Amino acid sequence: MTVVAAYLYQNGRQIRPISIDEISPCTGGSDEFVWIGLFEPTEDELRTLQTQFGLHPLAVEDALLAHQLPKVDVYGDQLFVVSRTAHLEKEKIAYGETSIFVGRNHIISVRHGSARAHTELRSHLEAAPSLLAHGVDYVLHAIIDFIVDGYLPIVETIEEEVLEIEQRAMDAFLAREDVTRIFGLRRETIRFQRILGPMAELCSKLVHLDMPCIDKDTRPYFRDVLDHVRRVENMAGGLRDNLASVFEVSSLLEQQRQGGITRQLAAWAAILAVPTAIAGIYGMNFENMPELKTEYGYYVVLIVIAVICAVLYARFKRAQWL
Repeated sequence: MTVVAAYLYQNGRQIRPISIDEISPCTGGSDEFVWIGLFEPTEDELRTLQTQFGLHPLAVEDALLAHQLPKVDVYGDQLFVVSRTAHLEKEKIAYGETSIFVGRNHIISVRHGSARAHTELRSHLEAAPSLLAHGVDYVLHAIIDFIVDGYLPIVETIEEEVLEIEQRAMDAFLAREDVTRIFGLRRETIRFQRILGPMAELCSKLVHLDMPCIDKDTRPYFRDVLDHVRRVENMAGGLRDNLASVFEVSSLLEQQRQGGITRQLAAWAAILAVPTAIAGIYGMNFENMPELKTEYGYYVVLIVIAVICAVLYARFKRAQWL
């Protein structure tokens, strides 16, 4: 059975557990509602809920397929909300989907691939009956807020890894693994932004549009969630720019180091060219070379070579080529 929890609430307090086969568990009072949580349900279970609560067939199909981007649809006096969960699995961001059916007296959450259950969230809300008494719209806000809160640790973890790679880029050449990881993180960040944009649009609709099951008193709560999504969205955008800048800085530093090595090689080549040229001249062994018969010619040539090399070394040193 994939029903994680199903309870009837009245005035924000849990009354009793219910079965999804139970017909009309609510008496119709505005102070009563049903909250059902399912994890990867079967088609038969969703069809049963469709019959009991009058869920729209298109919404049920979307909840079964679980391949939607974040959105909110209005079906008569009911809402169908799709949100995307995210969590880190090793070096990649894994995504899940939570579909939420909202009516005047019921809220049904359907999770697919989510690593975080709503058990802790339900316990937290049940500990504050005054808040839970707001009804299904407050529960909807709490679920979306719970999902969005899972986004921030992802960005912060990636941010710390980027800072470590940046430090390695400043200290030495980046290894091939680091460069590969930079592009991997950039790819994951781009995909994450594809989720954050629709999530922000979803929250914005819940804040600004008149929708069934959403009271005006609850809109400030959704505005707070919207602020959280936009904050994470801005951080992800900045993170993407940081990844690009880390790679650019690494390339510039590598070019600078290569330029320094090239200058050093050129300086030593110029210095070594002096004795090579002089030795090459006197190594031709022509007979008409008066210097060959000079008594101290050998020592004079060595001194001349040493002086020229020393002058060149001093000049290159002053020019910071050595």
